[in-house]
Amino acid sequence: MWMTYWTGFWIFLFDQVTKYIVLYQINLPALPNQTYEVFAPLLTLRMAWNRGVNFGLFADFNMRWALIAVALTISISVLWWIRRDNVGRWAHFSAGLLVGGAMGNVVDRMLHGAVADFLNVSCCGINNPYAFNVADIAIFVGAIGLVLFTDGGDKKKKA
Repeated sequence: MWMTYWTGFWIFLFDQVTKYIVLYQINLPALPNQTYEVFAPLLTLRMAWNRGVNFGLFADFNMRWALIAVALTISISVLWWIRRDNVGRWAHFSAGLLVGGAMGNVVDRMLHGAVADFLNVSCCGINNPYAFNVADIAIFVGAIGLVLFTDGGDKKKKA
């Protein structure tokens, strides 16, 4: 379990540090068009406040506290589930990614009322209109890792 907690801690910290830099050092919300080209056109910082779920889904509804509750419930459930002895270190690492990312977005919702998204990746003439953050990457990779590196609780019987 120590790997889950440490991974979650470092992901949470990295997410919060990047958000602090973007919001308060670069001051992205105050820049013209709220954009800052890092490595154009591949990587651009583009400020977006996500009040909804993925890609701003349900952003018109005030779901701040409901989304905080969902993220906390999922995180606690993952921590409870991953404590099993029959999962390997990659499953624990994946759980840490997911929980650390979820907690990073929970802090955003509590402090700002929305998740601060700012990474925008575009390529090959395709202009991506969406932004995301470090926590979103960790949640995505962690969820894929949990699918790949756990057995779902099924015990395989040997013949």
